[in-house]
Amino acid sequence: MQLAYTKLGIGHPLFILHGLYGSGDNWITVGRKLSETFEVYLIDLRNHGRSPHSDVHTYEAMAEDIKELLDSLGIEKASIIGHSMGGKVAMFFAAKYKGLLSNLIIVDIAPKTYTEEERNAKEITNHRTILEAMASADLKSAKTRDEVENSLKLQIGSDRVRQFIMKNVKRSKDNQFFWALNINALKQNLARILAGLDIEFFKLSGGVKSFPVLFIKGGRSNYIMDEDLADMKIIFPYSQLITIYDSGHWVHAEQPEQLYKAVMDFIF
Repeated sequence: MQLAYTKLGIGHPLFILHGLYGSGDNWITVGRKLSETFEVYLIDLRNHGRSPHSDVHTYEAMAEDIKELLDSLGIEKASIIGHSMGGKVAMFFAAKYKGLLSNLIIVDIAPKTYTEEERNAKEITNHRTILEAMASADLKSAKTRDEVENSLKLQIGSDRVRQFIMKNVKRSKDNQFFWALNINALKQNLARILAGLDIEFFKLSGGVKSFPVLFIKGGRSNYIMDEDLADMKIIFPYSQLITIYDSGHWVHAEQPEQLYKAVMDFIF
């Protein structure tokens, strides 16, 4: 699949992979700063942003999308930053294509399988409810963005989550609202999105040791727990974890300067 992306700067290639419901544009602030040193690619993953839609939404398929993009750009080796779902894509890619990575940075996601019932106490992440709210919103009859957001309020109580979701509401050339997301595909594949890497496989194989790995945890987020650290070390033996304390799950939006510093300190 030919993914859409925004390219910034020159230097060593650095791919940034966004999370569920996001797009490459969510990372523009951090991306611009990093583009002073790197050739940054803000990528829209499949079924998100400007990239094509598909009924298939698995980490295996999304990892192949990244490989296809690397090949099409003639890039032999890159660094990757992946947030949330994008972090899972990056981990699956790293496990299969070890020789194509210089280093890997995973932002606020563990390699484990999450359950649909699991939620972050600080940030509502009931994905099934969010997807149902988007699917039930009547965009065809809505005349304003406020009307769309008001319909989402019935099921999405968090202002922050709702405003983030609203970034996916676009207008067509005939002035009609539509979702940039492929909501049906995300609903049908939610269990796959929440799935993790096979820890037993890495216990036997010895893990991925070809490059250094940094995990960044949001201090107010529960996406990475203490009990996840052992599995992270089994899969990525040369990994380290740092915490950006005054941040929730969306570290790049809440603490962009601290995230930028963490990335630069790790790579250099």
